[in-house]
Amino acid sequence: MYTYDPVTAIVPMRHSSERVPGKNYRDLGGRPLYHHVVQALLDAPSITQVIIDTDSEFILNDAPSAFPEVDLVLRPEHLRDGHLAMNTVLANTLQHTSSQVIMQTHSTNPFVSAHTFERAVATFFDDGDCDSVFGVTRIQGRLWTDKTAPVNHDPTVLARTQDLDPIYLENSCFYVFSRETFETTGNRLGTRPRMVEVGGLEAIDIDEEIDFKLAEAVEA
Repeated sequence: MYTYDPVTAIVPMRHSSERVPGKNYRDLGGRPLYHHVVQALLDAPSITQVIIDTDSEFILNDAPSAFPEVDLVLRPEHLRDGHLAMNTVLANTLQHTSSQVIMQTHSTNPFVSAHTFERAVATFFDDGDCDSVFGVTRIQGRLWTDKTAPVNHDPTVLARTQDLDPIYLENSCFYVFSRETFETTGNRLGTRPRMVEVGGLEAIDIDEEIDFKLAEAVEA
């Protein structure tokens, strides 16, 4: 079995959430939401360190007993604004690890599996040319712009949806990148990114209250 270089996973979590209050630590299936993704990361053999970056008193108090092997970073006050770019937050968190390869994910994708995290890491190391990897969801449907212009199909032909060229939605399940790429570009995506498809329930992202209801139904 090939052993990859050390990979640090970073999970940023704010205490406050505008659209789904307290979602990062809200109960899902008998445990706080963030437990799901953290456990999956710990179960992924290629992940050698997990860092939670947060300003949440609940998470800071809960995580040491739930996950004693996880490292906690208290987010500085000037980085707690919800409108702040994630790359700015990551630049601070990276100061707390010496790893040269980073995976960043979110607690709001509770069903991503350890196996999928491993696929992302393997793609990064095995591709040979990419400098970053990100998760995507395949879409094969008839898409339109707000100007009623077709995006990926010809309305006069009406091809079967399964015959349409797929379009891929960046789903934020994970980003894998090198420290060098981030320091050079200031971005978690470099100039030679690769996509890794994540489908089905794993791609569920809790962004609205209805998304949490869906996650609860899946977990039940």
